[in-house]
Amino acid sequence: MARTRLDLDRIRAARRTIDPVYLNTPMYRCDALGRRLGCTVSIKLETANPVRSFKARGTELVTSLLAEQGRTAVVCASAGNLGQALAWSGSRRGLDVTVVASTRAPVAKLDRIRALGAELHLVDGDFEMARERAVHIARERGIRLLEDSLDIETCEGAATIGLELVDEAPFDAVLIALGGGALATGIGHVLKTLVPEAEVICVQPAGAPALTLSWRERRLITTESADTIADGVAGRFPIPEVLDDLLAVADDAVLVRESSIIEGMRLLLEHTGLIVEPSAALGVAAVLEDPGRFSGRHVVTVICGSNVDLDAYHRWVHP
Repeated sequence: MARTRLDLDRIRAARRTIDPVYLNTPMYRCDALGRRLGCTVSIKLETANPVRSFKARGTELVTSLLAEQGRTAVVCASAGNLGQALAWSGSRRGLDVTVVASTRAPVAKLDRIRALGAELHLVDGDFEMARERAVHIARERGIRLLEDSLDIETCEGAATIGLELVDEAPFDAVLIALGGGALATGIGHVLKTLVPEAEVICVQPAGAPALTLSWRERRLITTESADTIADGVAGRFPIPEVLDDLLAVADDAVLVRESSIIEGMRLLLEHTGLIVEPSAALGVAAVLEDPGRFSGRHVVTVICGSNVDLDAYHRWVHP
């Protein structure tokens, strides 16, 4: 495997810093879902925690480091889940947390950020505009800017999921939602180091394809817009360092239709009882769109988040 920015020893050490409530999340075979999809399906459930997503694995590392350095404040741009996780981790270490998000973000995510005690700034634009505002606030206040997927702690925090997956091997493939790239590069680094025979497949919405297109072309590709219900992975400007890491660890990157994402959410509700946000259904969507590829194989799908606006969820799943 080509070198990445990640380090396996640091990833192993991270488990001593991350609050145990986020570690050793459930992983189990779901036979009902597997029968529907025509393959053996195991679910890695990253939503059974206080912020309902995997993001706190990374924010725990960041805020622990800031506390050790005597820093008192941090700001991030967020589609919703990172902001919740940073607010949770920061509040427990006495940090002032500021989150910048789009007015288009799900109300449920924005309400949770406020409830967790963060100062919330809203911008009338997409995530990239929120990122620009967060950069400005960091410079203006002289505080730490947390940049998801660029900051190595977010990748290595997510990589601890990979260590837990390795403990459950063997399996044939792992399906990972692809947005900024921290989840995919983190898990991918661990798997390609410890169980290289397992296929690492990244899944992104066709309406927000920037990082997948970049991976395919082996160069940075940006898009004019991002049009998907999967708000958590709707970026337009891939990060160069993240693309380099992804090129080293991903076996494939696929794009899926919105209709498949919705059907994936519906199947997860029907066969697992899980209410998930669209990003968490990307793995199931990938199997739906290419069943022959996965037929008879054992696949793991990472359920990465469940912070979804219930009104929107009902419109999608129960039209």
